[in-house]
Amino acid sequence: MEIELSNVTKTIKKQQILRGINLKLQSGNIYGLRGKNGAGKSVLLKLICGIDTPTEGEIRIDGQVLGKDISFPKSVGALIESPSLIENQTAMGNLKSLGAIKKIATQEQMESLLQYFGLDPKDKKKVKKYSLGMRQKLGIIMALFENPELIILDEPLNALDEQSSQLLLELVKKYRADGSLIIVASHDREELDYLSDVVLELKDGKIKAGQTNES
Repeated sequence: MEIELSNVTKTIKKQQILRGINLKLQSGNIYGLRGKNGAGKSVLLKLICGIDTPTEGEIRIDGQVLGKDISFPKSVGALIESPSLIENQTAMGNLKSLGAIKKIATQEQMESLLQYFGLDPKDKKKVKKYSLGMRQKLGIIMALFENPELIILDEPLNALDEQSSQLLLELVKKYRADGSLIIVASHDREELDYLSDVVLELKDGKIKAGQTNES
């Protein structure tokens, strides 16, 4: 998969959040997106997902213009801002509801990821009773369980304990090795430097030249 942003600008309520961004992203890489809170990281991720559209410019995915030729990337898993969960269902119920759309993931895959992050697939507890950490884990699992080609994680370590954070970082590297294109947004410099192949900095609405890390 190749994603190309050409002169992407986004204005919200007369405020220019993103300014003429040009960027090319390719499969098999982890891109760290760094910026202060309010810099526009989540806005940019929503544009790449097809959740929102640029005010100016275009985004191409494998040559197809997002919002014109295609509505969404064909294979994407995303956690942007807070997890979007069905409150009156269990963790497994949430996965089955989402999985029923594409019918890609098996129950075994769902159970395996839940167990990996310490969640019981047979637990009858409704998501509305989950702690912040449990909700974050489930949101991450929902982004990953269908083995998407494009993975977008916005501040994924929020509310995670140290063990869960390490599990996630190792799992993300596995998806990279399997050929996924991964974008991880964070304000945490240390986290991104450890995880990313290329670190991109969003400042004043523009992307600074990427810093390449040795893996």
